[in-house]
Amino acid sequence: MVTHAGITTDEFAKIVADWLATAKHPRFDRPYTEMVYQPMLELLAYLRASGFKTYIVSGGGVEFMRVFSEKVYGIPPEQVVGSTIETKFELRDGEPVIVREPAIDLIDDKAGKPVAINEFIGRRPVFAFGNSDGDQQLLAWTAAGRGSRFLGLVHHTDAEREWAYDHPSAVGQLDSALALAAAKRWTVVDIKKDWNRVFPFETTPAAK
Repeated sequence: MVTHAGITTDEFAKIVADWLATAKHPRFDRPYTEMVYQPMLELLAYLRASGFKTYIVSGGGVEFMRVFSEKVYGIPPEQVVGSTIETKFELRDGEPVIVREPAIDLIDDKAGKPVAINEFIGRRPVFAFGNSDGDQQLLAWTAAGRGSRFLGLVHHTDAEREWAYDHPSAVGQLDSALALAAAKRWTVVDIKKDWNRVFPFETTPAAK
């Protein structure tokens, strides 16, 4: 919020692009743009081929994600919803720019996700997937709509190929949402049991 205050949105996008071009994940030694889930890419492609409009709704900064969302996920910037920083319009050297302010506008997590979807999309989802307690309100709000709905949770259970966590941990938390999924009969995907391949760069699917 503070470190990038005063710069334009174009300047921020360049900083993100430059970082993504060189930064690598410390464990896998891969660019962060390769640290995406192969089944997620396949599902997004399948949904779009079936006539659905797909969105990313994340607690991450929206201006950060929009730099790579279309190239990596096939989701254009206008279909990315995330946490936002306050911005303002001004003229710099006669040129119109949007400038980042040192203040948070919206945290797109937990109860903030349905609020952000309503504000920026204006339509309740019919299909939603999450992977943490931060997605619980999004899934519950999606389920409350009329007609057929699909609710899914990804359960991180593979410490060897990825990570394993559910209850409070240093990596993430999937606790109350997992309990709610069991009670509501939402679909729970177990990475270790259900995914032959986690990341696109894997050459050998896991043995069953």
